[in-house]
Amino acid sequence: MHDAPIINVAGIDIDLSIVIMLIVTCTIVFVFAKLATRNLSVDNPSKLQSFLEWGADFIKDMVSSTMDFKKGKVFVSLGMTIILFVFVGNLLGIPFSIVTEGHDPQTILGQEIKATSQERMDELAAKGKEPHYELVWWKSPTADMSVTMGLAFMVFVLVHFLGMTRNTKAYFKHYLEPSPLFFPIHLVEVFTKLVTHGMRLFGNVFAKEVLMTVLVSAGIAAIPGIIIWQAFGLFISGIQAFVFTILTMVYLSQALESHDDH
Repeated sequence: MHDAPIINVAGIDIDLSIVIMLIVTCTIVFVFAKLATRNLSVDNPSKLQSFLEWGADFIKDMVSSTMDFKKGKVFVSLGMTIILFVFVGNLLGIPFSIVTEGHDPQTILGQEIKATSQERMDELAAKGKEPHYELVWWKSPTADMSVTMGLAFMVFVLVHFLGMTRNTKAYFKHYLEPSPLFFPIHLVEVFTKLVTHGMRLFGNVFAKEVLMTVLVSAGIAAIPGIIIWQAFGLFISGIQAFVFTILTMVYLSQALESHDDH
């Protein structure tokens, strides 16, 4: 695997490739939304507007399948944002990657890039290869665990904040049902959802990136496999964006659920 270009700012290690790819993802989503809503028309909608309307209907159906739509309609825009962001992030590593190689340390913004760990240097030396770094600058941001866990944590905070503020009594009561003895189990379940929400997305996208790297390194003979895997990667990107979004809606529904809803 390639190395990440990391710089240390105020004692914090920052992965420059992740910062770049997050900016790219946000820019693509923003530009798409801006273009799709630029000239709205009822009689003659553009293709982008039609696609956006289809996406909105899709999210509305998703929300309706998890909770009462009167209660959940406020989450339609959240669902649209999440599914577009995750889908675009998943896709970015499919068409190509940008990797730079070198032997001497480089600096950026006055900071030396920490590229290769000592373990990797020793491994290269043991194989009789000259120690060097291979920095990857373009990849799917969702192939990094810090990104997917960060997304999952934001959903986690939102879900429990809304549960505590909008459905206070039922929210806290469910931790003691069917008996107070189940409180530790419910607590474990809460943090298990957080971990699996982020790790599921990371694992699938990271595996897609790893296999793509292996196929590319195989050379010309792997071109048919690369084409097939790129097509399958598109499918994986869509499925994982859907799964992450639907789980978000399910968790919101559970936090806002009350006995009156049954």
